[in-house]
Amino acid sequence: MNDQIKVIVKSNYLPNRSKPEQSYFLFSYKVKIINNEPNWIKLLSRHWNIKDANGHVEDVYGPGVVGKQPKILPNESFEYVSFCHLKTPIGFMKGAFSMVNDKKVEFDVKIKPFRLFVPEILN
Repeated sequence: MNDQIKVIVKSNYLPNRSKPEQSYFLFSYKVKIINNEPNWIKLLSRHWNIKDANGHVEDVYGPGVVGKQPKILPNESFEYVSFCHLKTPIGFMKGAFSMVNDKKVEFDVKIKPFRLFVPEILN
């Protein structure tokens, strides 16, 4: 089932809203959830595991995403943008979405690790 649901994430550093001198680095991340299942799915909750370059780990749990619990129809997608701040210019996020389908079966969709980084750091 889960291989028919794709999660694509793209992150972006926000220099105008960051304060590197105060170890505050703000990132946006755009998430696209694609439902290739023959049935609708509904996003119930999320879990993010966030790790900075100092090894500090934070787990974030909550209902839905950006205040919504979207129902995604077959061959449709849902996109949203959210934010994350780190104390270091590089970090990683990974996680899972808890979903339910039209047959009332609950399941998790894993979100592969993705990198948050200040581009100048890697050049």
